[in-house]
Amino acid sequence: MLEPSIVKDEEIEYLIRDVYDLYGYDFSGYSRASFKRRVNRICLLDRFTSFAELRYTIINDAEYLKRFVEEVTVNVTEMFRDPSFFKTLREKILPQLGTYPLIRIWIAGCSTGEEAYSIAILLKEAGLYNKSLIYGTDLNPAVLETARAGIFPLQQMKLYSENYMLSGGVKDFSDYYTANYDSVRFDKSLQEKLILSTHNLVSDSSFNSFQLIVCRNVLIYFDRDLQERVFRLFDNSLENLGFLALGAKETLRFSTIDKNYHQMEDQKIWKKIDHH
Repeated sequence: MLEPSIVKDEEIEYLIRDVYDLYGYDFSGYSRASFKRRVNRICLLDRFTSFAELRYTIINDAEYLKRFVEEVTVNVTEMFRDPSFFKTLREKILPQLGTYPLIRIWIAGCSTGEEAYSIAILLKEAGLYNKSLIYGTDLNPAVLETARAGIFPLQQMKLYSENYMLSGGVKDFSDYYTANYDSVRFDKSLQEKLILSTHNLVSDSSFNSFQLIVCRNVLIYFDRDLQERVFRLFDNSLENLGFLALGAKETLRFSTIDKNYHQMEDQKIWKKIDHH
C-alpha cells in the first residue's frame, strides 16, 4: 500500500502531461496541492502500490481514466454560490423564461445537486416551478446519488441561508428543509421536477432542447478543443433566445459560437441570438 504522500511533485507533472496529451483534460491550471491530495486519495482508494502502477493504468485503460477524472474533478459546490449570479437569474432571466409554456433547464456537471436545488427554489419563488423541468447531469454517478437523496450537512446551512438572502430570497430558508441531528433533508417537492442522469459532456450527444443551460466551473479543467466541443454541444441544445451560464473564470469569448451570443451585463450569462 502507498503511504499517504508517496506521489512526488515531478510525478504529478508527468501525470498532468499524460492526461492532457492522451485525453485533452487539462489539469495544469488546477491547484497542485489539491490535485496531489486527490491523486494520493485515488491511490489509496484503488490500492495502487506505486505511482508507476497508477500511471500505467491511466495510460492504458481509457475506462479507468473516466474514474480518475471523476475523482479528481469532484466539484465542491454550495447552494446559491456567487449570490449575485442567482440574483441576476431571479431578476433578469426568469421573467424572460416565464413567457414559455414549458421551461427546460439543463444543469451540466451538477455534482451533488446544490445548484439544482437552488434553481428549484428560485423557480418556486417566481411561481414558475410547476411548468419547469430541471435536468441535472454529471459524469460521476456517485455524486448524483447524493443529489437524489437531497441530504446535506447541517453545518452548511448558515452559509447557504446567507447566500440565499444575498440572492434576493425573502423567505425563511429553513422552510425548505427539515433538520435531523447533523444533517438536513430538503423538501421532497424540490425534487418533483428534477431529472438526474449521468452524461459525459465530452463524448455524449445532445439529448433535448433547453431555454437555460447552466455549466459553472466545469470547463476550467478542459483544454480549448474540449471546451469547443462542449460549447458546440450546448449550442446544439439551446433554443434561440435561450441563455447559457458559465463559471466566474470561464468565457465564450474565444469560441467559434461566440458570434451568435450576446453577454448579459456583469454576469457570465450569454443570450443566444441567431443571425440566420
